[in-house]
Amino acid sequence: MRNAVLHLSDTRTASERRHVLRAAIRQLERAEVYLAAVAYMELDDTQARRAVSRLRAEVESVRRYLAERHSGLPE
Repeated sequence: MRNAVLHLSDTRTASERRHVLRAAIRQLERAEVYLAAVAYMELDDTQARRAVSRLRAEVESVRRYLAERHSGLPE
């Protein structure tokens, strides 16, 4: 798995691309957990709350995009 991450994208096999995409999806899922924790901290800063909300939406958007790419790759 580590080798799949280190290869240049044009040299990866379909299997390696699937592994890399899955690893990226897992990292984004972890990021969402941390952002959710921050969102529920009752920040007394409207701009900070908006920024966290925006980041959560962007992380979810990237995760969905990668998940679609992952599901579109051959087994």
